[in-house]
Amino acid sequence: MKEIESLWGEVRELSLGISGAVERLDSPPTPLQFLRGFVSPNKPCLISNATLHWTALSSWSDDSYLTRALSSAHVSVHLTPDGKADALVPEDSSSSSSLCFASAHVLRMPFPEALKLIVNSDSGKYVAYAQQQNDCFRSEYSALAPDCDAHIPWATEAFGCLPEAVNLWIGNHRSETSFHKDHYENLYAVVSGEKHFLLLPPTDVHRMYIRDYPAARYSYSQDTGDLTLEPEKPSRHVPWCSVNPCPSPEDKHSEMSKFPLYFNGPRPFECTVKAGEILYLPSMWFHHVRQSPDAGGRTIAINYWYDMQFDVKYAYFNFLQAVHYRSIHPKLLETAAGESDLNTD
Repeated sequence: MKEIESLWGEVRELSLGISGAVERLDSPPTPLQFLRGFVSPNKPCLISNATLHWTALSSWSDDSYLTRALSSAHVSVHLTPDGKADALVPEDSSSSSSLCFASAHVLRMPFPEALKLIVNSDSGKYVAYAQQQNDCFRSEYSALAPDCDAHIPWATEAFGCLPEAVNLWIGNHRSETSFHKDHYENLYAVVSGEKHFLLLPPTDVHRMYIRDYPAARYSYSQDTGDLTLEPEKPSRHVPWCSVNPCPSPEDKHSEMSKFPLYFNGPRPFECTVKAGEILYLPSMWFHHVRQSPDAGGRTIAINYWYDMQFDVKYAYFNFLQAVHYRSIHPKLLETAAGESDLNTD
């Protein structure tokens, strides 16, 4: 359907303009500017100088400060072999032909131990990542609350509500998040290090090759320190994006042939968020995240999840992903619909 391929270009012009880049604001917008210019059109933006008043920007770069503030706190740490939690991995380590959706093993431990694991998991049997997405900043890390804003005032006024959840993320250079989307309006504030985002609008859903994968979970042995991948029981399936946008050189040709709609279609938008900046990531946008650590070997960020409006845009996106789509572009030789049930999370 030529119309769907035309839609990809039209949405890019509407969302990002001729420049094709995520718009950068030199200072936080007013609530009306934010609502009119970005929330209503479902358009991302990067806000500079957004959190310079946070004491976290200076104090959290000091490990001793963090360990003192959280000396009595127990936090959740996610363990994976390669830093890729909630990602697709081979069901059988001896074969890559069959994939499953793998969740991390979650350990509860004192924060000082957790920070050491994260910073020192550059090599070894597993990578540790603090990424508990259950409003953890206001529970596990509540001792750090005075160091930053409880919410983003101009966003709160624009959305008409307080955040549903506030999450803290502490990882290293191996921590990576695979392509997915969230049913939340996301204000993502980096405190130390950098976050590197690849972004695709919801209208590119056919290019994500969303399929149902059997769910599995890593199990950690304290005796050996090994992680073992085990199928979840009772069994269930998770709809997930199939595309790996950063394949290894030896896998690149295979990935391009399996997912031509992604690799031969419009490029994703690239955006780096540095300390003191906030990325507004609109609801339903697909995003893939990597990170570069600070001098201390970790990247720290806070994200504020605001409830999205289940309005006509949500109905429109649901309709679009249900369309049986076959590319007519000569370079796009596979069908998106034939490769996917087109269900989403």
